[in-house]
Amino acid sequence: MKRILLITRPIAPPWDEASKNFAFYLASNVKAVNFGMLTKGAVAELPANVTQHPMYTSSSLNLSLWQKLKLLKLISIRRQYDVLHFMLTPAKLNSFAFKNFIVDKKTKSVQTIPTLREDLFGDADLKKILFADLIITYSDHAKNKLNALGFKNVKRVYPGIDLNYYSPAAKDAGALKKLGIAPQDFIVTYPGEYVRLGATDDIVAMILQYADILKEKRIKIIFACRLKNNRDILKKEEIMKKIAQQGLVEQVLFINTYADMAQLYNLSDVIIFPVRNMRGKFDVPLAAIEPMACEKPVIISDLPILQEFANPENSVTIERGNVAQLKDAILELYDNPDKRSALGKGGRKFCAENFDIKKVAEIYQKIYEEL
Repeated sequence: MKRILLITRPIAPPWDEASKNFAFYLASNVKAVNFGMLTKGAVAELPANVTQHPMYTSSSLNLSLWQKLKLLKLISIRRQYDVLHFMLTPAKLNSFAFKNFIVDKKTKSVQTIPTLREDLFGDADLKKILFADLIITYSDHAKNKLNALGFKNVKRVYPGIDLNYYSPAAKDAGALKKLGIAPQDFIVTYPGEYVRLGATDDIVAMILQYADILKEKRIKIIFACRLKNNRDILKKEEIMKKIAQQGLVEQVLFINTYADMAQLYNLSDVIIFPVRNMRGKFDVPLAAIEPMACEKPVIISDLPILQEFANPENSVTIERGNVAQLKDAILELYDNPDKRSALGKGGRKFCAENFDIKKVAEIYQKIYEEL
């Protein structure tokens, strides 16, 4: 069997971050190859076809320079593998190091590119930082961009999710009680970020401007956003202060990390992703796809990159930055359970056709065999 080394950030629980989740799902579903994975310590959840390389000493999502330097250990293990699969978002420094110290002519290479970061990199930069025998993008937008730049070795493969885990389920009464949510409350969840993406201020503006309506209809908003850095911490504190000053503490919940994201999606009635930009985010944000798989209606902004997977059968699209449209979309879904159900079923169907990890694993299996 072929041996594939997945070069990622630390693979370790909790499973709450898209890139390492995808690497975990991929290794668990592509059975006909042997994988190597970069971990922090021993990870019991990894399957038997994985050789663990406990390279990291921290599982932080933001790799310090010291953790990045540990990737030089790849020099000593790369020859054990037939394919080096780079799943780190490319940047000038890591691409330089990989091209000059890790990649060699004897081993095939793959780069999975979740986003081109066009806000940071121009065309000349992209030509320098992309180097693999095969480049895999998460979107047709990125594939078409690279084709236009002269890259011919590009294939679009959507990221895969576990549809057994992300599946519809009844609201868990115990979880509702623990969160202080009554069964009759209508739950709207934002699983995005506090600082990046530009959605937070719009959501807060909507809450403050239409507080009376939210109270009357028992609509509660959950910010299910991870605290990735100090800027996120300060932003959360700023929002909490505004909410408290307006006497709306009962209407808004803040969850930093939720152990069972599928359960959280299923506690919700509507998921919102009204982002103004996608800088630093994957082209296909799993925070929108995963709730679709749980048959939850999603309200999403009209960014062109998001329209690759958002359509009238699986989501509601609003104008980015339009607080009134966000409110109206929530209220329309509040008043129309049949529409919520139809969008949910449409989302589940779309995910089964495009994001099922079993189907995605078959595509990667074929890719590895053909390299």
